[in-house]
Amino acid sequence: MELNKMQDGIDSWETAMFLYNSALKEVGTKLEILNDEFAHIHNYNPIEYIKSRIKTPESIVKKLKRGGYEICIDNMIRHVNDIAGIRLVCSFTSDIYRLSDMIGKQNDLTVVSVKDYIKNPKESGYKSFHMLVTVPIFLSDRVVDTKVEIQIRTIAMDFWASLEHKIYYKFEGNAPDYISRDLRECANIVANLDAKMLQLNRAILEAKENQAINQAVKQEAYKAG
Repeated sequence: MELNKMQDGIDSWETAMFLYNSALKEVGTKLEILNDEFAHIHNYNPIEYIKSRIKTPESIVKKLKRGGYEICIDNMIRHVNDIAGIRLVCSFTSDIYRLSDMIGKQNDLTVVSVKDYIKNPKESGYKSFHMLVTVPIFLSDRVVDTKVEIQIRTIAMDFWASLEHKIYYKFEGNAPDYISRDLRECANIVANLDAKMLQLNRAILEAKENQAINQAVKQEAYKAG
């Protein structure tokens, strides 16, 4: 089977955008159901919020030019993997890997590639977990596998990435060295914050568990007495 079945018969911008928008709806619904199921079973929501977007025509053209590709529908579909994007924002780093595992087990999603920028951050300090998946879009006469990029971050990582994007946008990618250095320093602060919050959450859960055990022991002792 071809890696990119979407390319077959897609000859217009409107058709391509229809497919990408449909793919966002499909994946977004799946993620909301996973979150609701997790809350139902574990009484906990791993996803704080979900953001989705379609890349603008200007951004698509810039990405194709940077890659040295001719501006056409075929190259857009083949070489631009993040046209349809969904971002999952979590409280803790442990949620990121839990969610990526849950997504990978979905039978009707195909994981094409994974990039772990948490264990291997970018030089800028950027951290996030990226999954490129395809989802089948069922049309009246065919099924089209369509690509969606899923980014999974903590709240702190998302805060840093949003500000970093705004800063570099102002400089059009040519920020002074001292700004890049300070951004990397902030990324380290964010990483330490995430680690500390995860540690605190585990301590709280352990304390609650011990509290429940002690209460149960006291109740048993009261009954026995």
